[in-house]
Amino acid sequence: MKRRLSRRRFIASAALSIVPSAIAYAQPKSGGLLALLRDEPGPAKPSKTDWKDAGVIDLNNSPYAKLKTVPVRAVTIEDGFWSQRRRTNQAASIPSMHEELLEHGRMNNFLRLQGKSSDPQKGPVYSDSDIYKWAEAVGFQLQVADDSELRKTTDAMIRDVVAIQEPSGYLNTYYNGDRKSLRMQYDTQTTGHELYCIGHMLQGAIAYYRATGDPTLLNAGIRFVDNFLIPNYGPGANQKAIVSGHPEIEMALIELSRTTGDRKYVELAGYILHGDERVPLRPQQIVYMYCGIPFTSRTKLEGHAVRAMYACCGATDYYLETGDQAYWKTLNVLWNDLTAHQLYVNGGVGARAAGEAFGDQYELPNAQAYGESCAAIGNMMWNWRMLAASGDAKFTDVIERALYNGINSGMSLDGKTYCYRNPLAFDPAGESRDRHLVDGKIRNAWYDTTCCPPNLERTFASLSGYFYSTNADGVYVHLYDNSVMDWHLHDGTGLKVQQRTTYPWSGDVKITVSPAAPSEFVMYVRIPGWSTKNSVKVNGKEIAGAKPGEYLAIRRRWAANDTIDLNFDMTTHLLKANPAVTEDRGRVAFQRGPIVFCMEHLDQPDHGVGMNLAGYTVLPGGATTEHFDANLLDGVVVLTHPATISKTATDTALYFPASTPKPPESPTTVKLIPYYAWANRESASMQVWIPYKDA
Repeated sequence: MKRRLSRRRFIASAALSIVPSAIAYAQPKSGGLLALLRDEPGPAKPSKTDWKDAGVIDLNNSPYAKLKTVPVRAVTIEDGFWSQRRRTNQAASIPSMHEELLEHGRMNNFLRLQGKSSDPQKGPVYSDSDIYKWAEAVGFQLQVADDSELRKTTDAMIRDVVAIQEPSGYLNTYYNGDRKSLRMQYDTQTTGHELYCIGHMLQGAIAYYRATGDPTLLNAGIRFVDNFLIPNYGPGANQKAIVSGHPEIEMALIELSRTTGDRKYVELAGYILHGDERVPLRPQQIVYMYCGIPFTSRTKLEGHAVRAMYACCGATDYYLETGDQAYWKTLNVLWNDLTAHQLYVNGGVGARAAGEAFGDQYELPNAQAYGESCAAIGNMMWNWRMLAASGDAKFTDVIERALYNGINSGMSLDGKTYCYRNPLAFDPAGESRDRHLVDGKIRNAWYDTTCCPPNLERTFASLSGYFYSTNADGVYVHLYDNSVMDWHLHDGTGLKVQQRTTYPWSGDVKITVSPAAPSEFVMYVRIPGWSTKNSVKVNGKEIAGAKPGEYLAIRRRWAANDTIDLNFDMTTHLLKANPAVTEDRGRVAFQRGPIVFCMEHLDQPDHGVGMNLAGYTVLPGGATTEHFDANLLDGVVVLTHPATISKTATDTALYFPASTPKPPESPTTVKLIPYYAWANRESASMQVWIPYKDA
């Protein structure tokens, strides 16, 4: 648990304190002494990408990224599974969240400091970040399609944000007045979210800059880092130490380096990831915050789930820029812990409400699962970075699991209410103590800690940027839906890739590949890990070698309108959990394609009022039937499976003799809907893991 800096790293990082602070955005520096003294390999003078050509994260010049990102604007998601969600996000979610932010005083916090509002400060210490995440969602949405009214609204908000920036560069609405003396004190750094807010500001500013070319908010973020943070905080003898408290600033700083071409932001992120032993931290703080000690000393996921996921994102970003193998080794150890011990079947993470935290290995409760939407998004963001570093489809499988299930469940189908937590079982009658329920409802339009809604909005707005990547060999196809990529190969040859499919309801995908001129390159198509039987054809000819959980590399000379036909196995699978997951013993979950299913009691033929779904048992050997219901929940596949039903828990004594005969069972069927669509009708009991009668 030692947090030591090598003399070499200390000197290199101390140089941060003497780098000139007034750095114009248009004239980034190379990093100077920092670049010469750093321990890590990598280019001393990173290049900048044109602001229109950057992806969700910009990996165009990242030396250790095996895959390069494709711009959000280069991919059009057409009518299909995700299009309705994204239209709703644009038309309902982003506008309604803007109104919620205004109603709950988030902008008045900024206006008060300009003398334009007499309202007191409202919201928790991290309330500024709500504005910045919303601005990031807008930035990605404007990369997809220009919207003059949305841009006008956001421009006005940005002007009010930057108007309160102090000459020192400091910008935060909470630590003012009587709280001004608390700025960047060590206790404040651990709990006050100052750097967390600025991290989200930088990410929102970068997304908005990449949408519009307007650097107003970005320049304010740079002034905070260059004028306030770097001269005063770091490992230097005349500097105060930094602990991020809630990891977020690390990945924001590295994205700032990618945007400006200035290496010093990578160095600062590396210092923060390493930790500084001058900050007095208790062991439980180091666990909970998932920062404060060298990231490379971590051996398991623990503590606050969102913090851990964001720390892993920042550490992967650091690896992508430096190639530091100690980071890569640690990241893989943590990823193995995630997938072997900590990952819910819906792609969610975070087992405990106490501390919104990871639990012990295999501690995956269902009704008590925390599964915060932000944590599932953090899981997707981390796996996106791990995929870029490796090109390994196992990371894409986790992205898909989280996206279609534990993330997609976080926003209602009408786009106006949100789940903060995403449990795998729910009984509204027994959830009265849950602070995230209002009148028994798990979906709500507003939370005082409103991190999840704009986080979901930025994810759906940026989704087109996750579909494809490129490398020197060709193009990777990660996700499947009706879409068109209009981009180019690394040699500059123009390329259009079109998908036609009804995925995820069917396993048939037709990809049309059209280079501007006939060219030899590789199309890497992902074979999902859940698909056991697969067929791949190129121009009607069968191609061998498709293996579940891998990318199939198809190298040939491609010409306009060449086709790839994919067929994935959409058999419904009944999944069992590791026996160490005690709550899932004797139970199964249903998965068809990437979609995890659940029971809601109002769909069951034998349901009663207030029924808590106890008494249903799924039978082995029976055939699962499936049909698409266009009129249910915006159109979903519905599963039915043979089962039995017996007395419910409410009809049975709390304790009874083991010799008591089992209650009689009656034949029935269970009806299942996609998990992401639960809680979109009347309040109802729900369960993913259903008792199973072994043969």
